[in-house]
Amino acid sequence: MALSAFNSDRNFTNFDQADGETMSDAQTAQTASSAAAARIADAAHTGPMLAADGTPLKKSLNRALRVQKMRALALIAPLLIFVLVTFIAPIADMLFRSVENDIVSETLPRTTTMLSGWDEKGTDIPGEPVFEALYQDMFVAQEAKLHTRLGSRLNYELTGASSLFRKSGRKVQDMGEVYQDQFEDLDGFWKKGENWNSFMASDAWLAAMDGWKKANGPQPRFELRDGIAQTLPATADIYVKYADFIQNVDKANLSKKDPWALVYSSLYRDLSGENGLSSYTGPAAAELAAAATAASTFETVNYTDAFKKIDRDWHKLDIWQTIKVYSPKFTSGYFLNAIDMQKSVDGAEMRPENEQIYGLLFWRTMVMSLTITLSCILLGYPVAWILANLPARTANLLLILVLLPFWTSLLVRTSAWKVMLQQQGVINDTLVWLGIVATDDRLALINNSTGTVIAMTHILLPFMILPMYSVMQTIQPTYLRAAKSLGATNWTAFWRVYFPQSMPGIGAGSILVFILAIGYYITPAIVGGTEGTFISNRIAYHISSSLNWGLGAALGAILLAAVLLLYYAYDKIVGIDNVKLG
Repeated sequence: MALSAFNSDRNFTNFDQADGETMSDAQTAQTASSAAAARIADAAHTGPMLAADGTPLKKSLNRALRVQKMRALALIAPLLIFVLVTFIAPIADMLFRSVENDIVSETLPRTTTMLSGWDEKGTDIPGEPVFEALYQDMFVAQEAKLHTRLGSRLNYELTGASSLFRKSGRKVQDMGEVYQDQFEDLDGFWKKGENWNSFMASDAWLAAMDGWKKANGPQPRFELRDGIAQTLPATADIYVKYADFIQNVDKANLSKKDPWALVYSSLYRDLSGENGLSSYTGPAAAELAAAATAASTFETVNYTDAFKKIDRDWHKLDIWQTIKVYSPKFTSGYFLNAIDMQKSVDGAEMRPENEQIYGLLFWRTMVMSLTITLSCILLGYPVAWILANLPARTANLLLILVLLPFWTSLLVRTSAWKVMLQQQGVINDTLVWLGIVATDDRLALINNSTGTVIAMTHILLPFMILPMYSVMQTIQPTYLRAAKSLGATNWTAFWRVYFPQSMPGIGAGSILVFILAIGYYITPAIVGGTEGTFISNRIAYHISSSLNWGLGAALGAILLAAVLLLYYAYDKIVGIDNVKLG
């Protein structure tokens, strides 16, 4: 009986299972049919998916993302502008100044053009046409007071160039006055600026000048008469420069000024050569014809001899070689000088050994900056550890003492160290009183690298302590207790457990101290003397004293590249991701 009931139950169960399987198959078939119908419907619907407002969904999403990006950009725009103005732009300007050299070609345009065909490697100085071009350029430059700037620029490359250009600028006018006196003696017409304007200027400009008054604003810009540039090309070229200078630099009435002596020498050049006077019928045609006839009898100027009379250095090869070498608008000379090399006619070459100073300064800067960084680590690590393990109240009190140097002027702190470190200072007096050093054998702690290291370590020490303290605060004391419980000694627990966890703080502090150290120049200048100065001191000197901004910019660019290279090496060895400030 029981067996029969069991069999009946089993059969019923089997029936239910079979029925369930049948129902499952039916549902599966129905689902597959629905999916196929959906695919057919999707295939029939070829248009894009639409948003609630009827626009394509993709377009709507892109628009929303674009709006979010614009909002994010608007939020960070002030910071980006600030960084661009205060960081990127100065660096870009520094890099440009380190290669810019247009002062030579802009001040001596004719001379540099004429020098392009001169062999600077030869033994002969340039010919008469180059000296004539030099006279023209020097005359314009001395009127604009640019010849002294050019002399200062070339003096960076050749000692004595500054005095040569200054002296020549004062005497170059005498060359043109030879022709000016002869033209004025020939006809009084050539003495007055109004007469010059009458045939050099256009009728429209002359009419505008007749009605111009100073109270009405700037005077009308000078315009040449049609055809005068073809008749008197050299004179027209110089007269345009003269007119532009009088109107825009001197701010004087052009009609009331007499021409430069250079204008007369240019007129002689035109009249003594081939010209178009035979077909010229404009104003002052008779005076020009008479001057052309008399020009053959004029006393002439040999510009080569005239410049030699001013200064014999104009007949030396080195000044002309320097002008030609530095005539391009861009130069590598500043960077070569920054690495104790120089640009010559034979290419780049090392400077004499007694002039090689920048390599030593770069090396000294790196070594002393690393020494200062190491000193800050050794002195700052115990202080940071004590601060991190003291009660908060006591730690905050001691932290005030650490931050105290920030509240004192840098100049005051540096001056205090100068007083303390000198041979009759507090430190030496204390050592003598303790009997550690003899009175006549006091330590030399000032005006050398030792003084620089001591003073800068004191100044930069807080920048090392604060990052290490912030990181050490996060290290749980239980880690050390766990290590000791496992049998580690105090030294092993510290070196294997605590120190690795403090490395991010050491890395952050080292970067801060090192970058700040290589850029310091006030402290090394006060306590370093000649042996403890950094490359930054030379950069400051060239920017503020010698005004050799190109060399200063080149030195700064090399220093920036060195820092970036060290930063890259640090990232590869340690990993910048491991640097933490807390």
